[in-house]
Amino acid sequence: MAANVSPGRLRRRLMIAFVLVAGVSAGVLAGGSYLMLRQARFDGSLQRATADARYQLVLAGQFLPLTETRRADLLTSFEGSGRHVLLIAGDQIPSNPRFSPTPGGQLRATVAAGQLGYERTGGRPALLVVGGRIPGSTAELYVVTVEDDIVGDLDQLRTALVVGWVAVVLLAAAVGNGLARRTLEPVGRASRAARAVAEGLLATRLPVHGRDEFSAWAASFNEMAQALETKIGDLSQAQARERRFTADVAHELRTPVTALVAAASLLGEHLDALPGDARRAAELLVGDVVRLRRLVEELMEISRLDAGQEAVEVIPVEVLPLLHGIVGARGWADRVVVAGEPVTVRTDPRRLEGCWPNLVGNAVAHGGGDIRATVRRAGAAVLIDVTDQGPGIPAEHLPRLFDRFYKVDPSRTAGGTGLGLAIAQENARLLGGDLRVGSLSGVGTRFRLELPDGGDPDGAG
Repeated sequence: MAANVSPGRLRRRLMIAFVLVAGVSAGVLAGGSYLMLRQARFDGSLQRATADARYQLVLAGQFLPLTETRRADLLTSFEGSGRHVLLIAGDQIPSNPRFSPTPGGQLRATVAAGQLGYERTGGRPALLVVGGRIPGSTAELYVVTVEDDIVGDLDQLRTALVVGWVAVVLLAAAVGNGLARRTLEPVGRASRAARAVAEGLLATRLPVHGRDEFSAWAASFNEMAQALETKIGDLSQAQARERRFTADVAHELRTPVTALVAAASLLGEHLDALPGDARRAAELLVGDVVRLRRLVEELMEISRLDAGQEAVEVIPVEVLPLLHGIVGARGWADRVVVAGEPVTVRTDPRRLEGCWPNLVGNAVAHGGGDIRATVRRAGAAVLIDVTDQGPGIPAEHLPRLFDRFYKVDPSRTAGGTGLGLAIAQENARLLGGDLRVGSLSGVGTRFRLELPDGGDPDGAG
C-alpha cells in the first residue's frame, strides 16, 4: 500500500497565508481603532483644557498688578480650586512643585506672540500644558492638566487589543490549518492513489462526492486509471501471447532444425566433392542452418527465462579462469585479451556463461581494434568490463540496445539474431547484477557487468 503523504509545504503555505491575511487585517483594524480613539481622547482633553485655560486667564487678570502678595494669592487660589498652574512673570513659579514642567521654546514663542499654545510631556505623570498671556499684562500663565487617566485607559486598551490580536492570529492558525487540511485532503488522496497506481495497484480508484472541482478531478483520475488498467492488461495479454508464440515456435522448430543440422553436417563433409556452383550453394545452406540452429537455441533460452524456469545455484567462482575458458572455447583467444585481478565471487557460473559470451561475441562481431575483458573489485561489487575500439554505437540506439530482436543496423541479415544482449541482461538480472553499456562514435563501446560480491542474488537456491 502507498505510504501516507505528509502535509508538505502546500498545507503550510495555505495556513501561513490564512494567518497572514487574518493577522494583517486584525492588526490594521486594531491599530487603526487604537489610533483613532487615542486621537479622539487627546483632542477632547485638549479642547477642554483650552477652554478652561481661556477662562482661567480672564480670572488671573483680577490679580493684576502682580505684586508678590498677589502672585501668592493667584497661585493659592488656583491650587485651591484643583488646578495646577505655572506663572512666569520674570521668574517661573508653580502652584504645585510636583507639577511644574518647563515650557518649551516653541510654546513660549507662541505665548509671547499673544496666542494660546500647548504641549504635552511624556512619561509619568503625563501632563498637558496650555498657556497664554494674562490680559493686560506680559505675565504668562500655564494651566497644567494631568492626563494619567487617559494614558492609563489607552494602555489598557492597547493591551486588550494586543491580546485580542494574538487570539485572532491563533484562531486563524487553527482555522487555517483545519481548512487547509480539509481542502488538501482530496489532494492527499489523489497523491496516495497515484503512488499506488505507480506501484502496480491498477485497481486503485478515488471516491467521487459532490460536483465540485475535486470531484471532477477524481472522476478524471478514475477514468485515467481505468484506461491505464485496460491498456496494461491488453499489453500483458499481448506479451503473454508473444511469449507463448515464441516458446511454441522454438519447440516446433527444434525437431526439424535438429534434422537439418544433421543433414547439413553430412553435407558439409562432402563439400569438396561438389561442383563449383553447387558447392557455393551448399556452403550458404550450411551457414544458414547453423544460424537457424542458433536462433532456435536462443528462442528456447529466452522462453525458459520468461517462464522463470531457470534456477540459480550460487557457488564460489574464480572469474578469470572462467573467462579464459570461455574465450578459448569459442576461438576468440587471438582477438580478446582477458586481464584483471584474481577475483572469487559467489555466483552461478552457468548464468555467467549465458551472459558474458554474448557481450564478448557482440564486441568481436561488431567492434574492432583492441578488445579487452577486465575484472576488478569495486567496493562490495565485482566489475567485468568488455571494451572495444570499434566505430561505436550511435546514442539514439543505446536505450533500446537490450530489446529483443533489436539491431543497430536493421538492414544487416547476416550475423546475430538480436537476442544475445537481451539474454545477457536477463541472466545478469538473475544473478542480482546490473548490465550497462556506454559508447562513443569513433571511440568504442564498453559493456559493464556489475555483480554483487558475496551477496545472495535474486532467486538463489
